[in-house]
Amino acid sequence: MAQLTRPVKPLSVIIAGGGTGGHVFPAIAIAMAIKKQAYNARILFVGARGRMEMKKVPEAGFHIIGLDIMGLQRRLSWKNLLLPLKIIKSLNGANKIVKRFKPDVVIGVGGYASGPILWAAAKQKIPVLIQEQNSFPGLTNRIIGKKASKICVAYEGMDKYFAREKIYLTGNPVRNDVVNIQGKEKLAYEYFGLDRSKPVILITGGSLGARSINESIYNHLDAFQNAGVQLIWQTGKPFFEKASQKVTQGYEETIRVKAFIDQMDYAYAAADLVISRSGAIAVSEICVVKKPVILVPSPNVAEDHQTKNAMALVNHHAAILVKDAEAMDKLPSEAISLVKDKNRLHRLKERMAGLSYRDAAESIAGMAIGMIQR
Repeated sequence: MAQLTRPVKPLSVIIAGGGTGGHVFPAIAIAMAIKKQAYNARILFVGARGRMEMKKVPEAGFHIIGLDIMGLQRRLSWKNLLLPLKIIKSLNGANKIVKRFKPDVVIGVGGYASGPILWAAAKQKIPVLIQEQNSFPGLTNRIIGKKASKICVAYEGMDKYFAREKIYLTGNPVRNDVVNIQGKEKLAYEYFGLDRSKPVILITGGSLGARSINESIYNHLDAFQNAGVQLIWQTGKPFFEKASQKVTQGYEETIRVKAFIDQMDYAYAAADLVISRSGAIAVSEICVVKKPVILVPSPNVAEDHQTKNAMALVNHHAAILVKDAEAMDKLPSEAISLVKDKNRLHRLKERMAGLSYRDAAESIAGMAIGMIQR
């Protein structure tokens, strides 16, 4: 007589955090990797109400619950008076979510909603994994890191902030559709209508653009055109109209201006050089596609973590750094000089090769599943 076996309960996973694409897209990549390794896993996202994860996560096919939480305003603001009440409310909400969903493991990717859920999970003795994207961790992760079982990082030297035995160097999850550029160069030139005989610089400042980068490019279009350099210029929505009007004044042949680039894989494939902010995910993507880069760290981020991200590459001689305050005068000439110097470009690509982690999402997913005691 055949022995009856009880059906195995599907894995239950909560992924918490968000606020920016740098948190949301890695979270979605981890969720998809978990589904590949455990197809029947139940995955619940927890984000902050009104933030981009409330739209992007459902678009990716996952369920999300929003907490009424906000971060500390770094300038004087009456909103900070509401913060203690919102923290108490979000902690109560997080406790209820964890008790109701009964996760086997909770993954935090940073952002406002990450803290309350990780705190609630640790309090209820549920294994916690943190995915820290930056080379300098935020306050929430530094606090919760003491209660986490494992901490997946993208940079070396993170034992300054976390217990060494908890740290695993996995890299940051990146979007496969963005970094899969092999064999796409010809299609990329056709897509943007570019001349294959002339060098191409990709300029990107994130979804909203970067004012210092945009202004420096805007004021030096003649220099790029006279040097025979083509630009794929992603301005972000706020600067797009101004840039578009300028490009119509005789720069149409060499400059492609976009508010947002849908085919980022084509943009990377066509680029000989990238100019970018140094958010963690942007840096990780650039390392995976192995494109020489000039990084212009944003000065408007907590604890200047973009400069620290950039220096992690610069210290390996794998990137060039231009300070935000110097971008107006220094960035165009540095970019033109570099894109014309094939030896320097090659050296930067070689040194970048050892800093890329293509399978980070799969590694983190496997680690999270391995933490579950069945």
